Amino acid sequence: MPQALLVLNGPNLNMLGMREPATYGHETLADVEALCHAAAARHAMTLEFRQTNHEGELINWIHQARGRFAGIIINPAAWTHTSVAIRDALTAAELPVIEVHISNVHKREAFRHHSFVSPIALGVICGFGIQGYRMAVEYFGQLQSK
Repeated sequence: MPQALLVLNGPNLNMLGMREPATYGHETLADVEALCHAAAARHAMTLEFRQTNHEGELINWIHQARGRFAGIIINPAAWTHTSVAIRDALTAAELPVIEVHISNVHKREAFRHHSFVSPIALGVICGFGIQGYRMAVEYFGQLQSK
């Protein structure tokens, strides 16, 4: 299995640190990326870190991941609740997936309680701020060492 992870981020996550800091914190997406790279390095893994506001681009990245990565960590953001296409792409990639959300989506508006990704994900991490990404990387790192 490849020793690399793909970390994908959906719409508006490029605005981290500026957008709703009471909900999402003051850390930026660059902070998240640095946290992920540091966690991956502790497990002798590499990762590619990407963000897009375009659903088709995210789907293309998921398609290209098949056979190239040990797993996908994804924060689909608003697409969590709306995109069957992203769910289908993740299924087609045939890779383990961990879904991450910075906020606890279950403490928020009712429409955020449903995820199209969760039923096909290995696990879901939400409500731990950007540390949820580190937790996901650490989990994949532990899988690699087995």
